[in-house]
Amino acid sequence: MKTVEEFREALTAKQRIKRKQTFKKNKAKIMRGREKAAKKKATPEKLKARAEAGARKALENKLLKGKSKSDLSFSAKEKLEKKLKKKGGAIKRIAKKLLPGVRKKDAAKLQKKTEESTINEA
Repeated sequence: MKTVEEFREALTAKQRIKRKQTFKKNKAKIMRGREKAAKKKATPEKLKARAEAGARKALENKLLKGKSKSDLSFSAKEKLEKKLKKKGGAIKRIAKKLLPGVRKKDAAKLQKKTEESTINEA
């Protein structure tokens, strides 16, 4: 399994195409894994990764100034990835602020799942 650091590095066009093919091939396995994971409480590492992803997304949106990332060319996406890599410290600071909210969301999700299961059993 790849680490978060490996996913953060800027991807070339060839790497993006290869990753797209890999995900397409393993789509069913990934979806099954997501369904299983949705029923469990997230680990602290997972929560931290989610907070960092949210922080990264927030910085990305700030750098894009309202544009969509999907509208960018490959070279523009690479430049964006490199800029975000340089802002690692800022991402960590923002993620630290986002972490309590991420924990609350996970707890709320689990609460909702348990309520749904008790309703279905009754």
